[in-house]
Amino acid sequence: MPAKGSTLLRRGIAVAAALPLLTLAACGYGSDKDEDTSKVAAEGEKLSADTVRIGYFPNLTHATALVGDQEGLLQKELGGTKASYSQFNAGPSEIEALNSGSIDIGWIGPSPAINGYSTTDGKGLRIIGGSASGGVKLVVNPDRIKSTKDIKGKKIATPQLGNTQDVAFLNWIAEQGWKVDAQSGKGDVSVVRTDNKITPDAYKSGSIDGAWVPEPTASKLVAEGAKVLLDEADLWPDKKFVITNIIVSQKFLKEHPDVVEAVLRGSVKTNKWINANPDEAKAAANTKLKALSGKELPAEVIDPAWKSIQFTDDPLASTLNAEAEHAVKAGLLEKPKLDGIYDLAPLNKVLKAEGASAVDDAGLGVK
Repeated sequence: MPAKGSTLLRRGIAVAAALPLLTLAACGYGSDKDEDTSKVAAEGEKLSADTVRIGYFPNLTHATALVGDQEGLLQKELGGTKASYSQFNAGPSEIEALNSGSIDIGWIGPSPAINGYSTTDGKGLRIIGGSASGGVKLVVNPDRIKSTKDIKGKKIATPQLGNTQDVAFLNWIAEQGWKVDAQSGKGDVSVVRTDNKITPDAYKSGSIDGAWVPEPTASKLVAEGAKVLLDEADLWPDKKFVITNIIVSQKFLKEHPDVVEAVLRGSVKTNKWINANPDEAKAAANTKLKALSGKELPAEVIDPAWKSIQFTDDPLASTLNAEAEHAVKAGLLEKPKLDGIYDLAPLNKVLKAEGASAVDDAGLGVK
């Protein structure tokens, strides 16, 4: 790996290399397949941990966690074990919290999950479930950009160097035959790393011509007059790609498999409720967002944003592998060893109990 790539890994997406590596057992939940360690909590009954600390983003792509928290659906499955929630605005900080033991389980995007796994030599976390697909768009100023060819020479925002959308946009740029230096963002297209919170203001001021961003930022820009030029879902087979995973520290998974299974059961039931009651679920997510940020999303933002996200228990493992390859190609990541990043045994057990089909780990599960 060239020195530049190493610098990018340190500056952009590496979050745990400076932390002491966790000396955790490499075996996962699925290692002892003959032993049934599960336990369904009766009302008020405590599982093997007093508390489970859960992290997620206050974003619509994390609506499983938002709704599960707001409606008490996760807590219901935990019985007397308390769910304690923390919110994060970026993947690196959530991975750091997981590695330091500040949280146990988290909803997170694929790029930080990949990096969190690789920078601890496969000892820090496991992906144990899916949560959402889609919800990412390229939105542009229609006065400056009429077609994808017009992106060349323009300033396009992404949320953060090396984050999931940044990787996707850099890969798309390369597929157009254009050149961009991944670290500086300079080249045939100017990639401007901008926090999602300030991207709408940057667009209004004219300092960017568009953005490759997740919801609800994309719909916020559309409300300001931007147009959707490309939906990332259209670039993927079956229009599905992972945008949010569920991860757990390997230490917590080993010590409290019953708690992990309860959280997954709550997630599966939350997704089922979301898909059966989209309007009520959208309102619940907005209520939680208001509680966290002080304001709810207006209808012209949340309505189109909500429609573009699919809530799914499937982690869409093959697309995570593809996203890792995109990061390597962009020079943002050394080729990672992802064998064992998934442990889907607890999720598949929950799905079976719910009468649903098992999901696949694309050959990247624990052996």
